[in-house]
Order: sequence, then C-alpha cells, then structure tokens
Amino acid sequence: MIASPVQKERDQAPPSQPFYLSGEAGPLFCLLHPPADGTDPKGALLYLPPFAEEANRSRRMAFLQARRLAVRGWAVLLLDPFGTGDSAGSFHEARWEIWLADAGRAADWLAERWPGTSVTLWGLRLGALLACDLAATAPRRFARLLLWQPVVRGDRFVSQFLRLRVAAAMAAGEKESGQDLKARLADGEILEVAGYELAPELVAGIEALRLEDILAGLTGCCVDWLELSSPGIEPVLSPASRRVLESLPADDGPELNSRAVSGKPFWTIQEITLAPALLDASDVLFA
Repeated sequence: MIASPVQKERDQAPPSQPFYLSGEAGPLFCLLHPPADGTDPKGALLYLPPFAEEANRSRRMAFLQARRLAVRGWAVLLLDPFGTGDSAGSFHEARWEIWLADAGRAADWLAERWPGTSVTLWGLRLGALLACDLAATAPRRFARLLLWQPVVRGDRFVSQFLRLRVAAAMAAGEKESGQDLKARLADGEILEVAGYELAPELVAGIEALRLEDILAGLTGCCVDWLELSSPGIEPVLSPASRRVLESLPADDGPELNSRAVSGKPFWTIQEITLAPALLDASDVLFA
C-alpha cells in the first residue's frame, strides 16, 4: 500500500514534547515540535492561540501546522497562556499583561534553547493581536510575524464575544444587552460568557488594542497576513482587514505580505474542521 502524503509527513515528524514552563503567574503548558532532522532549526515559531473556545476549536489546525513546519526543519512551540488550556490559573484570573509576559517568556525559552535562532511570532485571531502587541513592546526583537485571521480591533471583538451571552439570554426568554453587560464589567463584575468567566481587567486590556496602531510602529518587521475567505468564491481579504492594511504608511512601518485563501472559519465550528489551503499557504512562507 502506498502511503498518503499525510501518513508520510506523520512518519517523518519527530514526537512532540510536552512540558511546563515557568510563567508570570504560574506554570505554562507548552508543546514543542522540534525540527525533524535533529539539528539546529532553520528558525523557531511561537504559536499564540485565539480566545476562549476558539482556542479549543483551533488546536488541530495549530498541531498540524506545527508538525508540517517541524518536518521542514523549523522548531515550533505551542503555548497555553495563563488561565487557558492546561496551564495554571483560571480564566477569570487572566490578564492581558500576564499573557504578554507569558508569550515573552516562551519566546525567551526558544531563543535560549537554540542560541542565535530567530523567533517568529505566529498568532491566530486574538493571538495574532497578542503577537503584534508583544512585538511592539520589544522593538526589533522579532523580525517576523505570521498572522492568521487577525483581530483588528479589541473593542469590537469584546462586543462580539458578549453577544454570545445576549443570544443565550434571549433563547432562555431573558433580556440582556451588550451595553448593559459592558456597564456591569465597568463596575467591576466578573461575567460568565459561553462558559468562560470574563474579568473586567482582561476586557479593558483587550478593548484598548487597535491593530493598525500597533502595526504602524513595527518598522523593519516582516508581517505575513493570511486570511480565510468563504469557499466557492474568489478569495479576498475582509473589508476590515483591507482598511487596516491601506491605512499603514507605504514608506515606514512593517513589510506587509497579505493573502486570502479559501476555507471555513474552523475557530467558529464545534466539530474539528480543517482549512488545508491555509496550511499550504503557511508552508510556502516557511519553505
């Protein structure tokens, strides 16, 4: 029987290595995919996951991409920030500044493991915004970012997340509004949204972020921006993404490479869903 490309890739990939890393507020669960040939990697990537349930729905895609890159000679570290996944802490204890420190600590670990190796930050959705914010706090530390479907405005993202609670209340015959929920958060209340306890401090940290403001300061950084477009039509970037990209100065700021590919938004779908074109497009960038 002839092995499929997926089977060949699985056979070539070295075993992933789970471990805990000391973080800002507690131990952090990490999954390392070392380079397949056992030598020094071409470079290293740190994956920063999306928010809340989106992270769980995206784990398979992140794992597959990490394994594919490891086969090509890259080292890839998948991180669960504090209060998420298998890391220490509860979600209501999470803070944006803690996540920034956790990401920085994981990047330091990669740089210490393979001295002289450049570290690329790879983030999905809110994790992409976290990657950009970390790069902005450490000018010229990171020469490259890989952004998958980045969140462009933190305040709008929070509003969309709160709509999950509004919809659940409506289904139960109750009435809540996003404005009311934001007022309760402003008063210091922790809110349960879609099974996650959301702290006012975390919300404030997210709402303050605008991707175009952050990217404008990343002079000399290469930013690869990949986005999914609905299957069956010509892939195009979303209007919100185009507005951000068009707002950036042409002669200053980062070097931007953007592309849309066809695929389903796997982070929103309860069943494990893959976007092969996104994996392929990322492979090309790190060939």
